[in-house]
Amino acid sequence: MKYLLLKLILLLCSVTLFISCKKENTKVYIEIAAESKKLNDFFQMSFERKLDNSPQFQTLLGIKKDYGELDDISPSADERKLMIKKEELQWLNDSINTNALSKDALLNYKLFKQNIENNISDYKYRLYNYPVNQMYGAQSWLPSVLISMHQIDNIKDAEDYISRLNGFNKYFTQLVENLKEREAIGVMPPKFVYDKVIQDSENILIGQPFDKSNKESTLLKDFMKKVNNLDADDKIKFNLEKQAREALLTSVKSAYEKLISFTKEQKTRANNDHGVWKFPDGEAFYNNALNRTTTTNLTADEIHNIGLAEVDRIHEEMNVIREKVGFKGSLKEFFQFIKTDKQFYYTEDQKGKDAYLKESSNLIDSMKARLDDFFITKPKADIIVKAVEPFREKSAGKAFYYPPTEDGSRPGIYYVNLYDMKSMPTYQMEALAYHEGLPGHHMQLSLQKELENVPMFRRHIKYISYVEGWGLYSEYLPKEMGFYADPYSDFGRLEWELFRACRLVVDTGIHAKKWTREDGIKYYMDNTPNPELDIIRMVERHIVMPSQATAYKIGMMKILELRKKAKNTLGDKFDIREFHEVVLSNGSIPLNVLENFVDEYINSY
Repeated sequence: MKYLLLKLILLLCSVTLFISCKKENTKVYIEIAAESKKLNDFFQMSFERKLDNSPQFQTLLGIKKDYGELDDISPSADERKLMIKKEELQWLNDSINTNALSKDALLNYKLFKQNIENNISDYKYRLYNYPVNQMYGAQSWLPSVLISMHQIDNIKDAEDYISRLNGFNKYFTQLVENLKEREAIGVMPPKFVYDKVIQDSENILIGQPFDKSNKESTLLKDFMKKVNNLDADDKIKFNLEKQAREALLTSVKSAYEKLISFTKEQKTRANNDHGVWKFPDGEAFYNNALNRTTTTNLTADEIHNIGLAEVDRIHEEMNVIREKVGFKGSLKEFFQFIKTDKQFYYTEDQKGKDAYLKESSNLIDSMKARLDDFFITKPKADIIVKAVEPFREKSAGKAFYYPPTEDGSRPGIYYVNLYDMKSMPTYQMEALAYHEGLPGHHMQLSLQKELENVPMFRRHIKYISYVEGWGLYSEYLPKEMGFYADPYSDFGRLEWELFRACRLVVDTGIHAKKWTREDGIKYYMDNTPNPELDIIRMVERHIVMPSQATAYKIGMMKILELRKKAKNTLGDKFDIREFHEVVLSNGSIPLNVLENFVDEYINSY
């Protein structure tokens, strides 16, 4: 009887404890849910405020809220953005209990806070860039926004396009003031940049209504092509064309003439110092840039030496292919052979360019058919291949990618630059298509935009070492998938990897070791088979985008390191599809955060 009574007492105690624990767990759950919701509401408010401050960002996302406006790029706008970031950081510190956040919410908190802290810290370097340059300068970017992103689906959209044309003059007035502000502290691009900017600008002013030629200017041609597709009567279209022509003559022409005049004048005061070491505190700025770009603590010297070692390794792999195809000369002689042999190039005429575009599309279609074997989640958004527009093809990069809109109204775009077909050899086509298209940036950035249950900033934030590391990894992966059947295409893959290894050497050489533009060109020419135009463009890119090009190889090496770690630890349990899901399913993240996710994946078995 005493035994039964004891058991009853123990049972009652257990029930009481269970009810108590359940109440406590429910209380904790409610607290976590409430705090996480408060944080997510803040993230949404912050993102909407960012959208409100950038009509061009709205257009990039396919939002037509302030469709007729351009961004404010004045110093006061920069100051307002800084003030907002400081207010947001203060709110995060004062208003959020990090101990009461879910795991996902805590990650969001840490990423957002780190990003704000970096932006505030980097404000002292806000003038350490070149607002006009051959890569992403306003002189070509602004027309590109209208041509590639401003869709005209109705009369209001057309009127907004005209409104933006009328806004060019104000925008470029601010732009010139920004250039003057930078010059005042000693930040000016080297001389070679000016001619490219001037040529881009002058190209916009070629054709009607700027001259009496039979051809329409780039912007008028784009506008009328879009307007003529509208279901509207001819009188409305005629009036829209008249307004557009007037805006081009009164605002756009004035804007570009103002910029051309100033850049010609400033060029006389520029020099041929190519690295950012010439800036005030240039060494500190570059070290900071490397940290931001790679999301590592690697120094300029360490990155330089990694590059040198990778160049040697890749040369050895290239020699294997050289012997495989039966070439009897040295590796340097093989470089010269593939650079000059006509079998590797399409013709310069439109027929050759069309063939290149068609084959690039075919490569992406072939990859689509194999994705299920290596990936669990695939992007919903489609991808198309386009040639870079004539107005910017001479100065633009070899190939690049624009992500799709949020609503899917615009697909992802893989751009190829067909200005000089001698710089677009056929043996490079596969690696380029895989990097920019599938399984590269289109896969990665589309999936990021399609993430569910994450704040908007996570869908759009970009850590370049992650983004470009995946792009370069995506050149390597197809070899394991059975692509690169042609040894010359496999050589093209190695050629691009070699190019990225050389970037580590040359970027740090120019900005930390005071190499000149010519030193950088010589290093590439001595160590790679890439066409001279490619090399010149790349060295000039290093100069105007310090540290950016170091992201590719550092990011790729980290992804391969983590894959090897997972494979060695899991053995037969390792699944490449699962690994790719881990890498892609959280969007763009710093490399150390990616490593944490991979470790969790490994420990889950």
